[in-house]
Amino acid sequence: MKLVIGNKNYSSWSLRPWLVLSHAGIPFEEHKVSFNAADFKAHAGPAGKVPVLIDGDLTIWDSLAIVEYLAEKFPDKHLWPAAPAARAVARAICAEFHAGFPSLRNNLASNMTARLPGRGWNVAVQREIDRVCALWRDARARFAGDRGPFLFGEFSIADAYYAPVTRRFVTYAVSLPDDAARYVETIAALPAMQAWLAEAATENDFFVEDEPYRLPP
Repeated sequence: MKLVIGNKNYSSWSLRPWLVLSHAGIPFEEHKVSFNAADFKAHAGPAGKVPVLIDGDLTIWDSLAIVEYLAEKFPDKHLWPAAPAARAVARAICAEFHAGFPSLRNNLASNMTARLPGRGWNVAVQREIDRVCALWRDARARFAGDRGPFLFGEFSIADAYYAPVTRRFVTYAVSLPDDAARYVETIAALPAMQAWLAEAATENDFFVEDEPYRLPP
């Protein structure tokens, strides 16, 4: 399998299936394409976006579709929670972020290596931050038990889906309740997450119009 991704500094959608594959130890080839590349569209999927998973003759071009495919292809990896109720809620919270949270996504843009405390905040953003924290708290209270520190106890697709959100909270120094702050630290401690961030820090490939202070050398 090959996973086509964008810049690790910016591409929150690419991080999601990459983290699932990497944390689960599923072999794959990574193909990274810069968002600044003149031929970006040629490497992106039918929708002209990343990530894209290529498995033989099959091309899948949506992050949620990709992780669902991986869960079906590798049932032994237990990528969704095993219990039906937990699995249903895990899918629901992933779908909610996939289709929603426009204020958070637009105002707290994904930028893994910058530190921009307070930038982008407004009342609408805070409402969505509060909703994220409530989702995390509810999942852990209802389903995690003593099985582990992740949303449903053990690591699942839901954690990969909210991993980029945790990085937004770090980038913009968002003030969080203690339980949410601990969850952010849990995701940050994942070896796969640390590997992604380490490479993001070395890219030197920035959106100049957004970050004129970070011109490449």
